Amino acid sequence: LPQRWDWLQQGFANQALAQAYRWSLRTVFRRPWLGVGLSLILPVMGFAVFATLPQQFFPPTNRNQFQIEFELPTQASLAVTQAQVRQARQRALQHPEVEDIHWFMGRSAPPFFYNVLDNRRNAQNYAQGIVQLASTDRLRETIQALQTELDAAFPQAQVLVKQLEQGPPFDAPIELRVYGAEIAGLRQVGDRLRAELAQVPDVVHTRATLTEALPKLALDVDEAQARRLGLDNRSIAGQLNGALNGSIGGSILDGTRDIPVRVRVPSPQQGDLGAIAGLNIVTAQGQMPLDAIVSLDLVPDTASISRRNGQRINTVQGFITAGSLPSTVLAAFQARLQEQGFELPPGYRIEYGGEADARGTAVGNLLSTVGVLMILMTATLVLSFNSFGLAALIGSVAILAVGLAALALKLFGSIFGFTAILGTLGLIGLAINDSIVVLAALREHPQAKLGQPQAVEDVVFHATRHVIATTVTTIVGFVPLMLDPTGFWPPLAIAIAGGLGGATLLALYYIPSVYRLLTRQRHPQASLDLSGDRGFPQT
Repeated sequence: LPQRWDWLQQGFANQALAQAYRWSLRTVFRRPWLGVGLSLILPVMGFAVFATLPQQFFPPTNRNQFQIEFELPTQASLAVTQAQVRQARQRALQHPEVEDIHWFMGRSAPPFFYNVLDNRRNAQNYAQGIVQLASTDRLRETIQALQTELDAAFPQAQVLVKQLEQGPPFDAPIELRVYGAEIAGLRQVGDRLRAELAQVPDVVHTRATLTEALPKLALDVDEAQARRLGLDNRSIAGQLNGALNGSIGGSILDGTRDIPVRVRVPSPQQGDLGAIAGLNIVTAQGQMPLDAIVSLDLVPDTASISRRNGQRINTVQGFITAGSLPSTVLAAFQARLQEQGFELPPGYRIEYGGEADARGTAVGNLLSTVGVLMILMTATLVLSFNSFGLAALIGSVAILAVGLAALALKLFGSIFGFTAILGTLGLIGLAINDSIVVLAALREHPQAKLGQPQAVEDVVFHATRHVIATTVTTIVGFVPLMLDPTGFWPPLAIAIAGGLGGATLLALYYIPSVYRLLTRQRHPQASLDLSGDRGFPQT
């Protein structure tokens, strides 16, 4: 090859850059404490900014589908719900990005995605729609626009336009479980929490399990009149239930099927309090209107009383704008409660569910095997180097790599979540690998093994090309994932590729500096700075 192409066989070399790099190595290794201090700057900065990282443990998907939940008050009929849903469908189809919408009336949609909950059945006031988009280019903007438009068009309904997300399923991203013994107290605390949650930015809707009351028909029986007519509460309730809900009066044979016939009052009369009051009741003295025996009134009643682990609970849920981070919204809500001086009454407690609970469970499962892995890694390092001190040195690199991953996420404006944790674990492995390469080279050289500065400099200088080559190829390999438009892979790639640059500095400066400190105590004479080049020949 021509001389100008020698770098293809011998590698790239720049004399000025090599001299500057050697000078930095020489300065650091002759003052090892300086090298240790400088090497710790980036990891310590990462640990300092870790608490400020935005957290979204389960990132959203970039699928060209999302869901709409449409819920009217509990007493709404299926016909009213269907009419409202048709109007919502027409409004949504006016958006050019929306291709089609498939609605499921009175129930949840079948699980078309792995974490979509199918938890609503036989609900006449509820419908769920699956929206199909032409592309994912304006997915988040379309969701936000539809949420605003449908909220304004249907103020009597609770409309939730929700993007599909990764991770385990949960009903709402923000969830507060209030435990207590008294229904009235649970409702009061839940209403207060719901009112405060509604004031937090990016919260579009709230609801609680004990807020909505159903109308109940209350009967006040004239006991004296009922006894004279030979009636009691049970017989009155039985006749009224038979009239409203119906009783089997016969059957019709349809082919081979025997279809029962239920007889009851017409549907319009079932919702008319006056018509119910005029129903005839059979007594010992003949038929008599119901209102001659009882007085009727509609009173509010609790729709349902939920229990969790045998305790009464009022669950307050908050739904947030598409693209907002649940951890940020929850932190803002907790800060607001603290500013308002909110305190729970005695005997009540709050437990956080939703995304926070799912995140804690997932992290616990993910880190459940870390202890075993740490023991295996420590045993491997101790057996490899025959030294607990050197094993602890490699272990410190693993800890510092966590700070480097956090710093990379902060610098790139990324979020901390499930994939970022996986990236951090991957970075720990790569950082340890680079450090082991340098440490093994130091122990193989006869003078560097004793901590002689010039020999340490030579060993690190010649190991640099291999470490840098590994770093560059790894970073380049993760660039496509860093540019992934779905948002799922960038945190993982940033944690590994971004943190690997700092991990290289740990391998080239931190490891040799600490190694010099360790050998200086055992071999003080050999660690002196001797003149001359006693290591590898300089090239």
